[in-house]
Parts: sequence; C-alpha cells; structure tokens
Amino acid sequence: MAEWPPLPEAAIEEKFLAATGPGGQNVNKVATAVQIRLDVFALGLSPHAYVRLKSLAGSRWTNDGEIVLTARSHRTQEANRAEARERLAELVAKAHIMPIRRVKTRPSKNAKAKRVDSKVIRGGVKKGRGKVELD
Repeated sequence: MAEWPPLPEAAIEEKFLAATGPGGQNVNKVATAVQIRLDVFALGLSPHAYVRLKSLAGSRWTNDGEIVLTARSHRTQEANRAEARERLAELVAKAHIMPIRRVKTRPSKNAKAKRVDSKVIRGGVKKGRGKVELD
C-alpha cells in the first residue's frame, strides 16, 4: 500500500529496546527491537480519517493521542525500524480509504416461498425417520 500522506518526521519518535525472539545471546546484549510512536494530532487528519484511524489502531492508541507500534521480528535495528515504519504508514493509509456502504436488500416473495417450501420438505423427511406406530 502506498503512503497516503507522507508521515512527518517531527511526529515520529523511535526508541530501541532489547528484543525477544531470534538472535541467541546477541538478543540479550543489543537493543534491536524498535518502539515507534506517532503523534496523530501532528498529521492534521480529517475528522473521518481520524475516527477510522482510532478504530483501526485499537489498543495501540494511547490516551495522549499517539499510536505505539513495536517491531521485533528481525535481528537488526534497521530491519525492525523499516518494518515498523511500513506498518505505521499502512495504518494511516488505510484510515484514508472510505468504506463502501452496504446497500440493504430484501428477499423477494418468490425467494421466501421457495425457502419455506424447502423447509417443509426437509421437515417431512425428518418426520419420516421417527418411530413407527402400529395402529
């Protein structure tokens, strides 16, 4: 997905942490995981995009109006940093896409009648499986 608005560097804050996962003993010594924070108010989003971004971010949204993402799947800082920035850009780009409204439709009378008829037939088949009563 292409970046919708280019993310301003002033709105992004990065912090490197000690990661878990692959890397052996190196993972204990080197801070390869990246935690990236985006100040949403600095983006100047439209109200609709802001609401969609807030719902898309979910628990990654803080009370201060920031989105916090952590990337730790790679062994290097550069790869984790690139992944975090890409995920953040995708999230913001997705918020700019207006959802297509669903048009409500109703089943026709003929479709309703067909459904009821098939239920009656199926019910008759099931009734025929019951115990046989001798008169």
